[in-house]
Amino acid sequence: MITIEDFPKYLWQQFNNFRKEIPSMTKAHRFIDNMIYFLFPFKIDKKCSLPLIELSIAQLQIDLRDILTPLEPVLEESANDLTQKFLTTIPSIYESLIQDANLFVDFDPAARSMESVILYYPGFYAIAVYRLSHELFRLKIPYLPRMISEYAHSKTGIDIHPGAEIGNHFFIDHGTGVVIGETTIIGNNVKIYQGVTLGALSVEKGMKGKKRHPTLEDNVIVYSGSTILGGETVIGHNTIVGGNVWLTKSVVPNSVVYHESKVIIRDSKNFKEPINFVI
Repeated sequence: MITIEDFPKYLWQQFNNFRKEIPSMTKAHRFIDNMIYFLFPFKIDKKCSLPLIELSIAQLQIDLRDILTPLEPVLEESANDLTQKFLTTIPSIYESLIQDANLFVDFDPAARSMESVILYYPGFYAIAVYRLSHELFRLKIPYLPRMISEYAHSKTGIDIHPGAEIGNHFFIDHGTGVVIGETTIIGNNVKIYQGVTLGALSVEKGMKGKKRHPTLEDNVIVYSGSTILGGETVIGHNTIVGGNVWLTKSVVPNSVVYHESKVIIRDSKNFKEPINFVI
């Protein structure tokens, strides 16, 4: 048994066994926060100016290159080239996020304005981080995309793997407990509510690289608490999936899928069983 006196030496030995090509998690979190503030500067400063925006993008370029530099031994391209490639995707990411925010405003009666959606809607924040991390994932950058997506997960309770493919006009309402797996494919104009799981039928290491998670085609709505599993499961376009549904098989387009349960309402005065009881 290792004594507390010998434990520091043991930790040092263990540390040297780990890979060193790992980016700083602190820098990764700071980078994604600054990226969101760059795209939507009114979240932190109403006095933003064009020179400040230009300065911000220059600093983000420096920061990302600094994060990627320790990874260069395992990268397919240089840190500088990957940084430039990522930055070229920012305009299209921004356009997609504006479309997402507009869907929130159009669909959610509680959304007062696009600014309110961007400022404090957890679903929009999770989508924004996903769209940024997805581009990093596509560039085959290890560690960083998941560091960023798990950061959003910790803040919102929404778990979107950066490898998922999600179309335009995406909406997550409330969002707590939403899980979207790595090989999920989601079309355009899809709406998802809290507690929805888009997962795999089983978890096996041998399934790595295979389609394990479902496909949702355009204009699908999935209400709260529903679970859709399996890489061969396809939810056809214009389908509505009601709450608390369990699906492991495909659904044809234009369907309504719902779980029917029996709810009984009785007069409590004539109800002999105790309402409050102790086990």
